Amino acid sequence: MSWLEMLWLLLLLITLGGVAIGRLPRLAMNRATICLAGATLLVLSGAIPYHEALQAIDLHTLTLLLAMMIINIHLRMAGFFSWVAYHTTAAQLHPRLLLALLMLVSALLSALFLNDTIVLAFTPLVLEVVLMAGLPPIPFLIGLATAANIGSVATLIGNPQNMLIGIASAIPFTPFLQALAPVALGSLLIAWLLLLLLYPKQLSQRPIALPPPAPLHMHHTLLRKSLLVTLLLLATLLAGMPVSLAAISAATPLLITRRWPADEILQEIDWPLLLFFAALFIVTRAVESSGFSHSFLQLLPAADTLQLPALAWSSMLLSNLVSNVPAVLLLKPLVSQLPWAEKAWLTLAMATTLAGNLTLLGSVANLIVAESARKQGVTLGFWPYLRAGLPITLLTLFWGIYWLSRPT
Repeated sequence: MSWLEMLWLLLLLITLGGVAIGRLPRLAMNRATICLAGATLLVLSGAIPYHEALQAIDLHTLTLLLAMMIINIHLRMAGFFSWVAYHTTAAQLHPRLLLALLMLVSALLSALFLNDTIVLAFTPLVLEVVLMAGLPPIPFLIGLATAANIGSVATLIGNPQNMLIGIASAIPFTPFLQALAPVALGSLLIAWLLLLLLYPKQLSQRPIALPPPAPLHMHHTLLRKSLLVTLLLLATLLAGMPVSLAAISAATPLLITRRWPADEILQEIDWPLLLFFAALFIVTRAVESSGFSHSFLQLLPAADTLQLPALAWSSMLLSNLVSNVPAVLLLKPLVSQLPWAEKAWLTLAMATTLAGNLTLLGSVANLIVAESARKQGVTLGFWPYLRAGLPITLLTLFWGIYWLSRPT
């Protein structure tokens, strides 16, 4: 290996390591800036030509992400997520049933909208109601995070890695849903039962009677418009329209308004996430161009001998080493060569998403829940989460492998 190749390898390890951890020691950088800096240095050092770096950026994926952000922003501004979260958590139910309802609603909404959006809206209200009822917050926080990850397995628009897979595989929305919705439902049941086993006393407490829910401030006109757009999106997806085109076609009418200033909407868009994706496309293309991708894939069985369980477990492990989106991009060349490519794409989506439940650092949704809880004085630590996350991940992955391995 030449000194230049060693430099490229060092840059890639630092970049992917920083992306996995979310920061670099002694530097005030986040995933987006780490990835952009890494991509730029790889281009400047010759790991990938500049024109190839620009071609590596997948505009279909960025368009899909942007469109879903626009729809989610309008639903949040209309009060939709807060309304659902409050009325879900304020239900006068036994703690076990309350946890089940919370996980079910979180999973369903995460299948239709980005799972990060759901936990961001739900966590403060879940904590408020659970603490008012005198219930232990930890099982509810873990249930919320794991259910959001699990629910996002079911659709092409549930999380960023599924969006990438949908664009790369060209699997239509409906077949993807039919294949992975049973995985999500079964995994949700497994996660709920495991939480009941892990927290038997905490989830058997008698809750304190809560006062009636306070009225929420809703923007009814915007809510009607946003829900209509969401229905339009689902209709076009079920009709087979390309995912990115369907999403931006649905989001555009929301931008045509006399009431909401454009600057207010644009300020709410998660530009760092879009920047992160654009830079990550360049970094992973550099992995391919430099030959490191070939060396990495040689560690796995050859395409003609690779079986579904091996792909699933490898995807889960890689997702926890470098994060799920980089894992998808690194495994994409291998998956596209497999003779059972469609099932392989579905396996990749299933495994990289369920892998997010393993540790507190496994997905952004987990970190959002932990950070939101910390701001309200509740600590969701690494080890308490791992105690539940490890068995949930292993058992749900076994279930997903079983389901997808069935002859069709």
